[in-house]
Amino acid sequence: MNLTWSEFERVEMRVGTILEVNDFPEARKPAFQLTIDFGSVIGIRKTSAQITKRYTKEVLIGRQIVAVVNFPKKQIGKFMSECLVLGAVGEEGDVILLALDFKIENGLRIG
Repeated sequence: MNLTWSEFERVEMRVGTILEVNDFPEARKPAFQLTIDFGSVIGIRKTSAQITKRYTKEVLIGRQIVAVVNFPKKQIGKFMSECLVLGAVGEEGDVILLALDFKIENGLRIG
């Protein structure tokens, strides 16, 4: 199924910096809980991500990521996810986060 250009434009992908990473033992699949700063307009959002195969908590702190910020909130157990971090999914289900070449302002839109 093809998207129209106007449908694609509605997907709000933004740059954010990971501020905090916590274990998420209640998740069905191994995951971290992330707190991400998307700048002054969008603010701080939380999400969970199944990125434990390739990343440690220490490596993630301060890393800039790309996330969709205009999905509805999603309840995951007792945790409320407020955005969706983007990455490539390998054959074994491991996720490789989308990365930026340069550090840029949080909240900038991806287009």
